[in-house]
Amino acid sequence: MNKELLCLLVAGALALPLQAAEKIKVGFISTLSGPGGVLGSAIRDGFQLGLEHAGGKLGGLATELIVEDDQQKPDVAKQLADKLVKRDKVDIMTGIVFQNILQAVEPTVLGAETFYISPNTGPSDLAGAACNPYFFAVSWVSDSYSEASGKNVNDKGFKNVFVLAPNYPGGKDVVAGFKRYYKGGYAGEVYTKLGQLDYAVEISQMRAAKPDAVFFFLPGGMGVNFLKQWQQAGMGKDLPLFGTGWSFDQDTLAAVGEPTLGALNAAHWNLDLDNAANKQFVADFEKKYGRLPNEYASQGYDAALLIDAAVREVKGKIEDKAALRRALEAANFKSVRGAFKFNKNHFPIQNYYLRQVVKDAKGRYVNKTVATIFTDHPDAYVAACKM
Repeated sequence: MNKELLCLLVAGALALPLQAAEKIKVGFISTLSGPGGVLGSAIRDGFQLGLEHAGGKLGGLATELIVEDDQQKPDVAKQLADKLVKRDKVDIMTGIVFQNILQAVEPTVLGAETFYISPNTGPSDLAGAACNPYFFAVSWVSDSYSEASGKNVNDKGFKNVFVLAPNYPGGKDVVAGFKRYYKGGYAGEVYTKLGQLDYAVEISQMRAAKPDAVFFFLPGGMGVNFLKQWQQAGMGKDLPLFGTGWSFDQDTLAAVGEPTLGALNAAHWNLDLDNAANKQFVADFEKKYGRLPNEYASQGYDAALLIDAAVREVKGKIEDKAALRRALEAANFKSVRGAFKFNKNHFPIQNYYLRQVVKDAKGRYVNKTVATIFTDHPDAYVAACKM
């Protein structure tokens, strides 16, 4: 074959329109064991319900979902990401709970120009100067929940707050968000080991510091243990306790029970949000899994529906990454939180609500939406994003 003919054949091949893929592979890495396992399991269950609601096919394509447990270990997560991206050649990645786990897989996933749809962690750097065309978060920036909590605590007039959070990037972002809106003083600021389950020392520190309120962020099993020990130490009698929705999610309420009653927390979603998509999600999740969904499950569900809508919009031509990116940015799906739109950094602009733990008609501990703290709230980092 002469050189001229070869060039013509190559040019012709390049000019051919992309065909719809036969199937889509989704790599799902999450924390499915250990103290954080309840969070990853909720995200997985929500995602699988979303896939079921899409008819078992994302965007009409046969879907292979590869689920892996990172064991809350960055080195394990990196090995899994390498396998999924390089060997299994997944088209999209999702599932991660914790920010330090995401940091371990970023170079592999984003470096390969594989789309990552975050159903949970929202690092501040990826919302700002390090924003990336292949990274989308259907959740929030890590400090957005605590911004709402900080405003609530500030509006209530507290002046001397004790702050408790785990010592990892997500914990630091959460405290930064709280400080952005709470303008009073601090009786103490303590960072614990990620995964710690005994808080006797920290509770003693709080008692000695004599704050007028406590703000804490301890997700999953950490929060469950803290709340039980808080109640056992008699701290709830006189000292107001404030947190984010992550510390008062539905699974935590079910595990802890009465000590959570009356607690105020901030979140972007709740069981009682009055829209058709949310009502169907809550009802079908409870029917399928035998429990009420939490924030993590709602985010996993929305991640599946976002992917489904985008793949459908490009008519299954997922190799056209520019078109798929535009379709993801359009976010033409019915979110359980109501209206959904991305900012230019691929993080949501959304409402944040004040919720209070109450007992429902069946005697279950649930969150009740009592006020809107922020309406159409953007994150604090978007101005630094040059995308």
